[in-house]
Amino acid sequence: MPLNKARRGPRVSASTRQVPPSLADAARQWGRIGILSFGGPAAQIALMHRVVVDERGWMTERQFMNALSFCMLLPGPEAMQLATYCGWRLHGVFGGLIAGLLFVMPGALVILALASFYLLYGSAPGMQALFLGIKAAVLVIVLEALIKVARRALDEPLHWLVAAASFLALFFFAVPFPLVIVVAGLLGFATATGGSTAEDGVMPVSLRRTARTVLVWLAIWLIPLVLAGGGILGEIGWFFSRLATVTFGGAYAVLAYMAQAAVETKGWLAATEMMDGLGLAETTPGPLILVTEFVGFIAAARHNGEPDLAMGLAGALVTLWATFAPCFLWVFAGAPYVEWIASRRRLSRALSAISAAVVGVILNLSIWFALHVLFARVERSDRGFLVLWLPDFTTVDFAAVSLSAIAAAMLLVARRGVLMTLAVCAVLGLVAGMMFVRPSAF
Repeated sequence: MPLNKARRGPRVSASTRQVPPSLADAARQWGRIGILSFGGPAAQIALMHRVVVDERGWMTERQFMNALSFCMLLPGPEAMQLATYCGWRLHGVFGGLIAGLLFVMPGALVILALASFYLLYGSAPGMQALFLGIKAAVLVIVLEALIKVARRALDEPLHWLVAAASFLALFFFAVPFPLVIVVAGLLGFATATGGSTAEDGVMPVSLRRTARTVLVWLAIWLIPLVLAGGGILGEIGWFFSRLATVTFGGAYAVLAYMAQAAVETKGWLAATEMMDGLGLAETTPGPLILVTEFVGFIAAARHNGEPDLAMGLAGALVTLWATFAPCFLWVFAGAPYVEWIASRRRLSRALSAISAAVVGVILNLSIWFALHVLFARVERSDRGFLVLWLPDFTTVDFAAVSLSAIAAAMLLVARRGVLMTLAVCAVLGLVAGMMFVRPSAF
């Protein structure tokens, strides 16, 4: 690929597609994908594949799969970054921006509206009863994600060991999440054999051009955060910027790290409210990592005591910027290297080890969420290097247990969709809360 083509993105040959898409046509398709992107990354990637490869022929199967492998190597939501790469390939940086933004914006607007409603009315007994069912369903949704990821990621003994070690390190020893990911990647890189898996001769762009891209997007990402100052908005911006650099393996992989920091360390919201936010993100289009917008909104809106919608909006905007601006940096800097990365065995091996570690991370998330949903009181006990989470078994919530069982039957046995399961559990939670739970308990 000529170096002077790198900034615009490579051309797609005539054999790949019949008619080159106009920018307007591509934008319409990215908007359609963004509005219909329910169901998590697997469903979102499948929808994108159908449009980009099957219906429109904008990319070949191999080009699409190489791009997907590249995006899974990156921190951040892989489906959003895949859309950004596809847009870049068709229309350069501007096309990538359009694709990435249209993938995120529909869900971000819905989350903003729901978070505003939650801030004003979330403490009402009816709303709390409604979220009782949503939280119970989310437990099973996370469990289903664990099963799917484990089936794909644990295909050899080393991967099982990595997954087990990751869970133990996180749940019992509170090892920092980024360290777990880094160690897993280094282990996979070190245990690889051979050099490449594809033909040689793929020419990446110059390092000078890559360095210029990195510097430009670092400035775009960080300068607004510096201007936000040192108050709550600055704190939110820097927290989610750090988070954006370690979100390997998708949103589920980092939720435990984010939730524990936002709930226990910073005190921005309660564990049950964190579950409420995850439930809202599950019911909206776009990447699940949009739950960060909910957290940033609530943290800023409550910072001065009384609910402040204007501060909440500012917190949501800062959070979105800190979460997604780095995604454009990773994609635009690395996109010209996609074919080269796909041919490197050691990088592929590192990705496999990280995917195995993600299984342990999601298991940690599942247990942490389950304890806080099924029991009214859970205490953390630090015993030297060992951390124990101890529920008070006398505070078990039998309504939550029953609703989780219903959600498991719908999702795992009857194979009903996520949206239907959430809707049914929300209604049943509302009924159960109003019939059996005293309003003062909400």
